[in-house]
Amino acid sequence: MSGLLAARAQMGTSLIFHIVFSVLGVGIPLLLCLAEGLALARKDPVWMTLARRWAKAAVIIFAIGAVSGTIVEFELGLLWPTYIKFIGAVIGPLFAFEGFAFFLEAIFFGIYMFTWDIIPPFWHWVSSFPIWIGGLASTWFIVTTNSWMNTPTGFVFKNGKLVAIDSLQAIANPSTPYQTVHMALACYVACGFGVAAIYAFAMIRGKRDDYHRKGLLLALAMATVATPLQIVSGDFNARFLATAQPAKLAAMEGVFKTSSHVPLNIGGIPDAKTGTFILSIPIPDGLSLLATYNPNGVIRGLDAYPPRDRPDPVVVHLAFDGMVGSGFFALFVAVVFWLLYFKRKRIIPEYTLLLMGVALSGFLSFLAVELGWIVTEEGRQPWVISGYLRTSDAVTNAPFLGGSFVVFALIYIVLAVTMIVLLLHLARSPLPEMRWEEVSSGKQAGNKAINQTMKIGS
Repeated sequence: MSGLLAARAQMGTSLIFHIVFSVLGVGIPLLLCLAEGLALARKDPVWMTLARRWAKAAVIIFAIGAVSGTIVEFELGLLWPTYIKFIGAVIGPLFAFEGFAFFLEAIFFGIYMFTWDIIPPFWHWVSSFPIWIGGLASTWFIVTTNSWMNTPTGFVFKNGKLVAIDSLQAIANPSTPYQTVHMALACYVACGFGVAAIYAFAMIRGKRDDYHRKGLLLALAMATVATPLQIVSGDFNARFLATAQPAKLAAMEGVFKTSSHVPLNIGGIPDAKTGTFILSIPIPDGLSLLATYNPNGVIRGLDAYPPRDRPDPVVVHLAFDGMVGSGFFALFVAVVFWLLYFKRKRIIPEYTLLLMGVALSGFLSFLAVELGWIVTEEGRQPWVISGYLRTSDAVTNAPFLGGSFVVFALIYIVLAVTMIVLLLHLARSPLPEMRWEEVSSGKQAGNKAINQTMKIGS
């Protein structure tokens, strides 16, 4: 295995693993915040039970995600030293900002988990806001860094050196609003369908109590709200790529020749040798209309770039179609679910086939996230920083990268098994029988703690 291939394989494995925790770290805190808010508004112990169970799961995921995220940061320096030298001078502050967001999230996770019966319920609920806000902020900072890699700004590259550096301009690069919004929505979509899938699977196995019904409803509601917004965001993204990253769009859609009246090919496999598609469903003028609102719109093809500067259209197109197909399938299942739900006067449709569709949507939503990142990263190749630094020039020349890949792969296997074992243990533990009087007693406990603190202080 060559050094470049080993480094890319190791980095790809790390990101594919870590992005799952990133998605859950953004989505689950919002879910538990919503569940606790509903519990307080409706004085419903079932919602509070959901919030407490999700909080425990979130802590497990947060802890293991912190480990995998730390590994990714070390790998950036170990595998891509030239890239770190380049990026650190321009957009390095974003890593520091991400660290602050991480610590904000971690601190309030501690407050949230250890003050259930100490502070009043309302203020305990308020303490959950910095958790999901911190997770969302971390995602924004990291994705902004990736956005800059796609459309780098905020510097001048002169005589092999970076000069006239403007980090604020780099942070506000053209891709930032498109990628950050798209990724944030992806977190809510995938996490919503993922959590709903767990409860749908439990209901298929006969667990159709109020706890599982409400868990399914809230998670699916979050996913259903986010999915149409995600589709609109994706449409804006693709249109932006037509001018900002035309090579990536050409690879996504398998456009080999620059022309007008470009069709939109659904499915199929692009053949770079013949410049045609195999087994696709072409929609005449479709891509020109989507990208430019004009059937005469010109789409730049891969022929506009030297062969060494072209991303692989087979990998990028298949990943893109897989992402879009998975998203639309999940949306279809959600629409059918809610139509039946309201038709039955707010009674959950417990048809086994529909629940199986929800369970499958959970898997496909996370698959869509993984495929989306493949589109983002492979679509930028052969550049690690578009137009300035090639991936082959950024990799380390250190030996034994093949062995390093094996070691880190084993670490991720251990982390994955640990997470699964802990979450299964949590899922199999009996639910507490909670009464609302016990939940609201946190108010008295909180007042008692405050009075005791005042006594100590005096």
